[in-house]
Amino acid sequence: MTDVLRRGRASLAFGFFAQGVAFALLVTRIPAIQDRYGVSDALLPVFLAAVPILAGVGSVVSERLVRRVRPSRLLRWSQPVVLLALLGVGAGDRVAVLAVALAVFGLAVGALDASMNMLGVSLQRAYGRSIMLGFHAAYSLGGILGASLAWAGAHWDLALWVSYLPVVVLLLPAALVGSRWYVDGGREGAGAGEGTGGVGAGVGFKVLLPLCLVMTFAYIGDSTVSNWSAKYLQDVLGSSEQLATVPYNVYMVTTLVGRALGDFGVRRFGAVAVVRGGAVVAAGGFAVVASAPGAWVGMLGFTLLGLGLCVLVPQTFAAAGRLAAEKDGRPGASDAAVARLNVFNYVGFLIGSPLVGALGDAWSYRGAMLVPMVLVLVTVVYARSFEGQPDRYGGGHERPRTADVGRGSNGL
Repeated sequence: MTDVLRRGRASLAFGFFAQGVAFALLVTRIPAIQDRYGVSDALLPVFLAAVPILAGVGSVVSERLVRRVRPSRLLRWSQPVVLLALLGVGAGDRVAVLAVALAVFGLAVGALDASMNMLGVSLQRAYGRSIMLGFHAAYSLGGILGASLAWAGAHWDLALWVSYLPVVVLLLPAALVGSRWYVDGGREGAGAGEGTGGVGAGVGFKVLLPLCLVMTFAYIGDSTVSNWSAKYLQDVLGSSEQLATVPYNVYMVTTLVGRALGDFGVRRFGAVAVVRGGAVVAAGGFAVVASAPGAWVGMLGFTLLGLGLCVLVPQTFAAAGRLAAEKDGRPGASDAAVARLNVFNYVGFLIGSPLVGALGDAWSYRGAMLVPMVLVLVTVVYARSFEGQPDRYGGGHERPRTADVGRGSNGL
């Protein structure tokens, strides 16, 4: 059984990694996509907003699908669709093709994000200790690689499909092979359904509301960095154009480091302390950015943001799974909770960038940075919602029983 869990953990980590590569390749080549299809500046925001909106739809649909099929099966087939849709974005030649490819990408990525985190939560429960941050560290590593490949493609002026094709050719078969070892925790029967009532029916929105808010605020902070760090450093802090590209790269690296070490922090200090500490560090990062006298101090603030924000999202998914298991003990209850929570990933992404832009234009960009700072600090108020997560054996946490670990998706 230990070998089953280890293989399941490694294969799921690769799934997170592959998704990080694919998503970074899409979002970092938006200017090239706009040029290829001749999308106007007025129409571009519509395309960009459509992806997270459809991803939210995909996450909602996933909540329904996992009543009948295992999350591992949903993940096994949504990941190839995401990769093929990415290739479609790069290979098309008409705006209609771009619209279809992005729509498919959005719907599939919602199912993919939801099912990946479902499996991560159930594996953490099976392990009886924190491993969730490690999966998201793999995603961050994939994002760094994807962004690097995108930079290389732009540097050598490669066509989009030339940049995307080798990645898809390598990742797609590897993801399919790795999916043979996915593990569904707590799914003992051959089917995933739990009757007509559906899994997780007893987990109401009121129970998940604090975690939904934390997820939204975390992604408002994340989208602020990804969309506004370069402009802020150049226009507000007076950096060069070249130096303005550094903060987001630093943010990605510190996010990777924080997530790689975060599970050890949860095991040592507990989830509540780690979430509170992350929120305080992130708020401090926004404060430094807002008050920075120059570019280098501003980069220090973005570094703190990466270290602080990186722990919030993985721990929020884990907390949702635990709350669902407590409120509704049926197998798969946590899957529905994770799918519902995942929608607020996209809500935060949609709100963050327009919010900061509107405040920056109407007030000042320094002042706009204080808004996500306050929102992230609200997480401290809701930190108690993270109590009881499996940080270590002992202390009231039981070791996982063999019966609590579902069979691997290939019948292991």
